[in-house]
Amino acid sequence: MLSLDLNFYNWELFTNYIVKGLIFSIQLTVIATIGGIVAGTFLALMRLSGRPALVYPATIYINTMRSIPLVMVILWFFLLIPMLIGKPIGADLSATITFIAFEAAFFAEIVRAGIQSVPRGQTYAGEALGMNYGQNMRLIVLPQAFRNMVPVFMTQTIILFQDTSLVYAIGAYDLLKGFEIAGKNYGRPAIVLTCNLKPLQQVIGANRVNQ
Repeated sequence: MLSLDLNFYNWELFTNYIVKGLIFSIQLTVIATIGGIVAGTFLALMRLSGRPALVYPATIYINTMRSIPLVMVILWFFLLIPMLIGKPIGADLSATITFIAFEAAFFAEIVRAGIQSVPRGQTYAGEALGMNYGQNMRLIVLPQAFRNMVPVFMTQTIILFQDTSLVYAIGAYDLLKGFEIAGKNYGRPAIVLTCNLKPLQQVIGANRVNQ
């Protein structure tokens, strides 16, 4: 029977190598989620505005981002932004900008579906009270839509956290990078370290969605 030697797991391993990567992965997830929801809300409102000057750019942006693999977007931002501004911005900032821009497209579709899930009668009631489009959307439609979207937001945030491992491609010190460095220093492959946490991560994510 195959047995694994897990004696190398100790507090020093986590504090010296894993914690730094975990903190960055969590920070990236939180910032990208907040930024993605804010930007995605504006994109969703643009797409639902009915004005071609707003609908077409938002639609093109959303469909383009959703059709490109995230790792390609990460590499493009990391390589092209320094060429455009004339100076490097670092892997961490590049990853943050990339994730906000990429996740905005997915959150936009979530928000658009949430807005469309609110009964039209709610909008008519606001108009009957003399509210304009902005007031109606801000005070009546969006609060109900966001309440309906909470489970989907949680699901997308869990997926986002898992996707943060892709910043490894540009050298950012994320959770996967921390495991890799720890694995090299302890003479253990990174996969031996991470494979023990992957099922736990998936179970925790599934439980949160079900709740």
